[in-house]
Amino acid sequence: MPSYSSMVPAVVLLLTAALPASAQRDQSAAANVRQSEQYEQELRSNPSFRAQRMKLECGPINDPQLHQQCVDSFAGDGAPPARRRRQ
Repeated sequence: MPSYSSMVPAVVLLLTAALPASAQRDQSAAANVRQSEQYEQELRSNPSFRAQRMKLECGPINDPQLHQQCVDSFAGDGAPPARRRRQ
């Protein structure tokens, strides 16, 4: 029967190296959520920012129906987006 005791240090090293990457992804995800919330807040509260983003994002769209859908996506109801609860 093979001895697995020589593999234990390698497994411990591998798991230790993987933990910081997981924590970094969590921080990146949290930063992304914060940036998205800031963007949404800016769209709701700053008409000139909203107009600039509409021009940038919807302006190049040539199809009238798709262009209108893009413009409509900026209208919103002005309500803040629902915050997700952490699980």
